[in-house]
Amino acid sequence: MEIIVHTIRLHPGTDPAEFETWVRDVDYATCPELPSVLAFDVLRAPGEGGGRYFEVIRVSGSAEFERDMKTPAFQRLVTAFSKMAAVTDELSGERLAPGYARS
Repeated sequence: MEIIVHTIRLHPGTDPAEFETWVRDVDYATCPELPSVLAFDVLRAPGEGGGRYFEVIRVSGSAEFERDMKTPAFQRLVTAFSKMAAVTDELSGERLAPGYARS
């Protein structure tokens, strides 16, 4: 499993509530159409200035995710996202198993 983290900045004039509604109603809802996506979360970052977010994408592998990125479903997400925000940084890597989770 690979994990991708994007930092996101809303474009000036984008309403954060509109962006967050789109994430909940469209972005999350499209994930089942992307077989490589195992988990996906968008988080609001605290701090001054507002309009700052980051997303954590867990994918089965980079090659599989690259294939999904070429699909019409993913391209619809890119088009809508680009009107509201931009990715300002990207990190990716593999999880050091087993990790920790409280049961």
